[in-house]
Amino acid sequence: MTRIIAGVAKGRRFLAPTHDRTRPTSDRVREAAFTLIADWAGTAGEPSETQLKGFSFLDLYAGSGGVALEAASRGAEPVRCIESDPGTADLLRRNVRESKLEVSVTAAKVEQVVLAAPDRAWDVVWLDPPYALADTALLRVVVALEAGWLARDGLIVVERASRSGAFPWPGYVHHTWERRYGETTLHFGSPEQP
Repeated sequence: MTRIIAGVAKGRRFLAPTHDRTRPTSDRVREAAFTLIADWAGTAGEPSETQLKGFSFLDLYAGSGGVALEAASRGAEPVRCIESDPGTADLLRRNVRESKLEVSVTAAKVEQVVLAAPDRAWDVVWLDPPYALADTALLRVVVALEAGWLARDGLIVVERASRSGAFPWPGYVHHTWERRYGETTLHFGSPEQP
């Protein structure tokens, strides 16, 4: 079990899958990521439960939903998760119910979802695919986000193994930066110029 770091559901524990197909984002990385997201949003000094108020959050390759639950706990709305593994999606739904946070769950392959018509433009899109997924496959998903999935002033966060090196951002992403946390590196990108 792991826990929600901050916000209205701070300290609430949630379940992670017992199989090795899912690699939950560590508490340390989630805490650091949301500090950086709040800085990007201009809300770093606000109470954690309202830091993402007014921002929508899409979690692709959601796993047990720790990142989405953290976003909802910090005020993001709406929050949507996409998870392809049916058993993991069921566990994610259970985590959402028990957390009492507003998070919608779609059990489907990310690639199929983002190649369809977007349901809205999302302010923050988080991608944490299996580390074994090739950058070329992940890049196709990031390219597809440009077709209405990402707000024009939105933020993309890609979590990858540090050994993967720099992420090959597509041309529409103009402002990028990254932070390394041991074996994990977070890559941030935005269509807007800094």
